[in-house]
Amino acid sequence: MICRAGVIAAIYAVVTWLFGLGGGLAYGPFQIRPTEALTILPLFFPESVPALYIGCILANFFSSYGVYDIFLGSLATLFAAFFTYICGIAIKNHVLKVAIGGIFPVILNAFIIPAVWILAGQPNVVYWVEVGATALTEAVWVYVLGTPLYIAVLRLRERGVKVFTSPVHAAAGASKPAPSAPADNMPAENKEEN
Repeated sequence: MICRAGVIAAIYAVVTWLFGLGGGLAYGPFQIRPTEALTILPLFFPESVPALYIGCILANFFSSYGVYDIFLGSLATLFAAFFTYICGIAIKNHVLKVAIGGIFPVILNAFIIPAVWILAGQPNVVYWVEVGATALTEAVWVYVLGTPLYIAVLRLRERGVKVFTSPVHAAAGASKPAPSAPADNMPAENKEEN
């Protein structure tokens, strides 16, 4: 679990940094931050909540919005990840889990990130316009990239790929009864009846 958390934090930080190079596309209005798709992972992995927070802190060190983005922007990610995790526990239907769990990163970032820009002194920020623009771009990353990520992780977990299962998930799979034996392996007393 610790390794998985480290990988999630590293992917979030490094990919965001890469999109932030040059023109700073990962920071500011109409963010190009595909790492926001990772905010769907708390539906599966509790360790992704602090991992996303740490990854966002590291990524925001390169933000031109300074300490406001490092702390407030990262807190938005932390709270969104926590509420998404709660949805992962409370909701069993996969479609609802993604739809409702994904709304937290969209809404929290939409309201908090424009405030970060204003606090950091960004000129010409119209709060409600930026709330709408941030919600739109965040929804693209969370739902358009996050939904296929959710489906991929779900399928890998169903196949029992260890990296995508938790010890609890693996133990639950181990307690399933063994499949019934084929007819060729039936005890002699049952073969006589057939």
